[in-house]
Amino acid sequence: MTSIQSNRTNRPAKLGLMIPHTEKKATGMRRWAEIREVAEIAEDIGFDSLWVVDHLLFDLQDNDPPKGVWECWSLLSALAASTKTVELGTLVLGMGYRNPALLAKMADTVDEISGGRLILGVGAGYHKFEYDAFGYPFDYKYSRFAEGIEILHGLLKNGHIDFQGKFYSARECELKPRGPRSEGPPILIGSKGHKMLRLVGRYADMWNGFWDDLGNSPQGLIATRPLVDDACEEVGRDPATLARTVGVLIAEDGADPWWDIAPIDNIPATMGAPVLKPLNGTPADVASVLRMYVDEGVSTIQIHLDGVTPKTIEKLVPVIEAFDAN
Repeated sequence: MTSIQSNRTNRPAKLGLMIPHTEKKATGMRRWAEIREVAEIAEDIGFDSLWVVDHLLFDLQDNDPPKGVWECWSLLSALAASTKTVELGTLVLGMGYRNPALLAKMADTVDEISGGRLILGVGAGYHKFEYDAFGYPFDYKYSRFAEGIEILHGLLKNGHIDFQGKFYSARECELKPRGPRSEGPPILIGSKGHKMLRLVGRYADMWNGFWDDLGNSPQGLIATRPLVDDACEEVGRDPATLARTVGVLIAEDGADPWWDIAPIDNIPATMGAPVLKPLNGTPADVASVLRMYVDEGVSTIQIHLDGVTPKTIEKLVPVIEAFDAN
């Protein structure tokens, strides 16, 4: 196994890896032993962070049965105890699945287990199928998220809140004990809608543009960046104080080419969008595109390697080395 952790100090931006815990046609359902092995290898070969998605049951309406997904917070807690140095993030938690005050408690606890390595990514959710299947309300998504993020932010940053809203309440609530960081883990919000971006400017430490929202290209980021900056300025925030992150899709040879089917029913980001194509080419080619994101102010890149396994992940080593060397 190749270890390149020593090169991290010269790295132009942090590199993250999406952990596989969603059922795929080609690979089936990953067991915990394989997920843990992927995480351990990723840490050893030099990734700075590991990321999990938050879904319960995924239906692409592609004539296949719905796909299973391991519950991400339970998985993240296990990864916190199974890794040593990598940051651990959610990309992103559906706020509607968990009470926001309890989520703040959960976040501080996982931050404690990990020794201060958690990045708490949250969003409003979009996949109605799983909301209906598991009995969660799907209406008033923005309003529910706005109340939830106010409670979550207040508890993590200040340790207390007294809030009564239409959907959530947290009356004279305190967060005790506190984890290793007095203001809790950083909050990341992934969105490009105007109302949500105003909440990003008000509450988030980090913003994420995922590959499906950005067309899996630096040009998509360039087009979206003014929207993020303008929203920050509208709420009186210096845009330079908001960290930027992006997700990038890379496909392993032989991966199921689901991206050739567009638009994908039930996935709003694909509606009216061009067919997505994964980033490919030589390690130098891939690293060059990743550098283009860095040139646009990105501080963390989350790589989604479609078809990632304990064997295929090491094929990213030349990409990481080229990224570090440029």
